[in-house]
Amino acid sequence: MKRVMGLDVGSKTVGIAVSDPFGWTAQGVEIIRIDETKENFGFDRLAELVKEYQVSRFVVGLPKNMNNTIGPRAEASMAYGEKIKALFELPVDYQDERLTTVQAERMLVEQADTSRSKRKKVIDKLAAVMILQNYLDRTSNKF
Repeated sequence: MKRVMGLDVGSKTVGIAVSDPFGWTAQGVEIIRIDETKENFGFDRLAELVKEYQVSRFVVGLPKNMNNTIGPRAEASMAYGEKIKALFELPVDYQDERLTTVQAERMLVEQADTSRSKRKKVIDKLAAVMILQNYLDRTSNKF
């Protein structure tokens, strides 16, 4: 079975999650450091992960504005999605990610042993997991 890779794309990091081979659950993998301003998008590491996990599809989080419009951050995520679609020749879907970072932060705050510095290190990965899990739940293996 092929896996789906979820991406939480920011200007400095990309949180990575992958589905299990059946497409039921999402697991966090890692956070890739990028630099949007220098056009360093982390594609080398992404390629290694795509190969390692035999990825057949990407799901990119789409950070829409609360009023459902597309702002600069969502445009940047869509541009990233177009780049990986061309580079890897794999389908790219978008998952509305409004509030996923807020949800992830809340989950980590509820774990009393998670300090602010530790939260910063895992928040993007957890957000990627939530984006992918929401997608998997929404599509329930229709791909």
